[in-house]
Amino acid sequence: MNKRRIAILGSTGSIGTQTLDVVRQHRDLFQVEMISANNNVEMLAAQAREFDVSDVVVCNESRYEKLCGLLEDSDAKVWTGIDSLCSLVRSDSVDIVVGAMVGFSGLKPTLAALEAGKIVALANKETLVAAGALVTRTMREHGAVILPVDSEHSAIFQCLLGAQGNAVEKIHLTASGGPFRTWDRTRIAGAAAADALKHPNWDMGAKVTIDSATMMNKGFELIEARWLFDVKPENINVVVHPESIIHSMVEFEDGAVIAQLGCPDMREPIGFALAFPARITVGNKKLNFAELGSLHFEAPDLGRFPNLRLAYEAIERGGNAPCALNAANEVAVAAYLKGQIGFYDISRINENCLRGLNFAADPSVEDIFETNAEVARIADGCIN
Repeated sequence: MNKRRIAILGSTGSIGTQTLDVVRQHRDLFQVEMISANNNVEMLAAQAREFDVSDVVVCNESRYEKLCGLLEDSDAKVWTGIDSLCSLVRSDSVDIVVGAMVGFSGLKPTLAALEAGKIVALANKETLVAAGALVTRTMREHGAVILPVDSEHSAIFQCLLGAQGNAVEKIHLTASGGPFRTWDRTRIAGAAAADALKHPNWDMGAKVTIDSATMMNKGFELIEARWLFDVKPENINVVVHPESIIHSMVEFEDGAVIAQLGCPDMREPIGFALAFPARITVGNKKLNFAELGSLHFEAPDLGRFPNLRLAYEAIERGGNAPCALNAANEVAVAAYLKGQIGFYDISRINENCLRGLNFAADPSVEDIFETNAEVARIADGCIN
């Protein structure tokens, strides 16, 4: 295939660094044209030098001068701010945009890339959670493409490639259950952030790891799946699978189920999205079925993990409800990571914000940004 030119939004985070590791193994296939980060200018500058990047963006404008100094003897152009990011993803020199930013901040540059008709390898789940209808409509109107990078949605996409146009009966999203899968509610209530950050299977950033512990991550993924694959919420089932070997499954009307399996390594779905429809090696461990022995499944416990219930409620309600849930959760998780609130305060804040929402059934871009700001203020008020 022709060499693909890549922009990575959030190159210093977990998905961003693993994307660069895939590129590192296949420099003949990929060229990194642009990278961005919010604060970590030291790592950003090192990445720019290693991959000979043309454009480097630090979104936090207070870090701009520092980044300029770090790259003053290089050929890289240095930019700052989200608006610069949105302009650069539209460039003719970019073929694929990897959306690896964490949180709501990824929405604006993702929309810019879609409006430019780009291929977006999307790992930023909050984009589809907050504005799924808007994002998918923008994609269709501009002939853009979204390729999922989340392991579960990549798995569903890969299963659907074997569907041959047959209608999907149900999507089964698998969940590891996180670090508290076997804990009772009393023990979970006292869990500190350090406990929640000890994910049993995956190496992820702090925000996503906490969301996995509360099962909000899985709630967001079911909202993502609704938009990515145009399925009704009632046709999306969540099943806990602690080994994280089956990444998700698709069931058809005859009862047949296609599953995608692999060791827990985000480089596999990243590589699949970057090289699609080709498959490339990514240095991941291969499955040994004899060593696996057995796989286990169980239903999620909505009593111990109420955030999953809230996600179902938000997507059933529709409109700006998922955006509100995401906004509240971002604030609550940040507070939990700082030790300001307890574990179950996260879901309580999320529920309060969802119940008190100024509802918009068909939100515009402006409505989405207003909802995010308003709910974030309310959530912050609940904490303070």
